[in-house]
Amino acid sequence: MAVRGKSRSVRTPTRPSSESLLRASKEPDFRQERSRRSYLALIESATELFAQNGYDAVGSPEIAEHAGVSVGTFYRYFDDKHEVYLEIARRMMVTAYAETIEGLTPARFLGLARRETIGQTIDLVFEHVQSRPRLSRSFIEMSLRDPQVGELRWAFDDVSVRRLTALISAITARDVVPDPEATAWVLYGAVMQCAYGLAEHLGPPPVSTDRAKKALVDFIERALFPR
Repeated sequence: MAVRGKSRSVRTPTRPSSESLLRASKEPDFRQERSRRSYLALIESATELFAQNGYDAVGSPEIAEHAGVSVGTFYRYFDDKHEVYLEIARRMMVTAYAETIEGLTPARFLGLARRETIGQTIDLVFEHVQSRPRLSRSFIEMSLRDPQVGELRWAFDDVSVRRLTALISAITARDVVPDPEATAWVLYGAVMQCAYGLAEHLGPPPVSTDRAKKALVDFIERALFPR
């Protein structure tokens, strides 16, 4: 008769926190300013090429040539184009969060200032997505087929929704907004989907940027501050 051994519990890998995923990797220890300039030139060149041609059409030698450095210099700092792509995605998401959601405080939603604050935030989100539409589209596509890019997108969404949840909890009454988290998720999704649509990810949008912005401002203001 076969004797069954003790069953071993399988540990599910713990997902890194969204904050740690978005934290930019530590730059190499540059001994010379020239080395630092080469590193930054590679990131800037890769950003331009990915924005122009998409991920699949760009190779490491092309990035090095565009940056004015040797292929050997590229591999001194990055294992492959995927690694530099992840660093670009991380940097852009950190910048987008800092310039849009991080600066939203309860004080900015007092009285008439709230409508202006909502409009300014929407403008910044639209600008980030539309400034490099092919690159933003590439991030969306890559997040669906590349687990590491997908984790970065999840981290950005998670940090953003949690910050908005805390904000909505602070500026609204529970009888007005009973579920701040769900409300934050819906409002965040609405703004991001409009931004992607206006960047023509799926073709020309049926409305202009101004019309979309006004509709979003009205929608958000009514959801949070019904008269």
